[in-house]
Amino acid sequence: MQLVHTIYEPTGDGPFPTILTLHGRGANAFDLLGLAPHICSGRFLVICPQGPLETPIAPDTMGYAWYPMSLGGPPDVAAILSSQKLLKDFLDECLRRYPIDPKKLVVLGFSQGGVMAHSLALANPERFAALAILSSWLPKELLPRLNVNDAVQSLPTLIQHGTQDSMIEVARARSSVETLRELRVPLTYREYEMGHEIRPRSLLDLSAWLEEKVLSPIILSS
Repeated sequence: MQLVHTIYEPTGDGPFPTILTLHGRGANAFDLLGLAPHICSGRFLVICPQGPLETPIAPDTMGYAWYPMSLGGPPDVAAILSSQKLLKDFLDECLRRYPIDPKKLVVLGFSQGGVMAHSLALANPERFAALAILSSWLPKELLPRLNVNDAVQSLPTLIQHGTQDSMIEVARARSSVETLRELRVPLTYREYEMGHEIRPRSLLDLSAWLEEKVLSPIILSS
């Protein structure tokens, strides 16, 4: 498979509800894997691909990224879309290889991985049962390149952000929320007294939201 990845597989035969989790800049395929047993009591199959770009995070220490740092300028949209293509192909391979329930497929991204999750889900909303964005934002330069259609109006979306986040200021998350609301994305937004991180309270809320929107959704008949 094109991307190095780790996987958490629940007990049983499947097919399983599945979360594609996308790490932040400088992390790796193991970074978010530890969340898997704590999300909805481990009932999701969790796939954690590793970004394709090596990036230094300390002397003699390398991490991975989905696109280069912009150093305060606009993000490299071409690089984002290149990694988006890698992820789409990777996901196709995963659907053939692993016991995934394609009707209960979630994409979740943290920090830079949240930008990638936006790019995947907004461009292909029919592929996903839900979108979860943690400590991230939607770059305004990216949106016009995603060819967003009305199917996003049926994509349950959760955004969580820390009010003390010094890496991605909460104002950027709030601006992204307004953009998504203009697109009529069905959105749940939560802020927490935390920094650039995932805490037990936000993880608990994520689990409850996934339970409601993906594992046990109420289907209204016409």
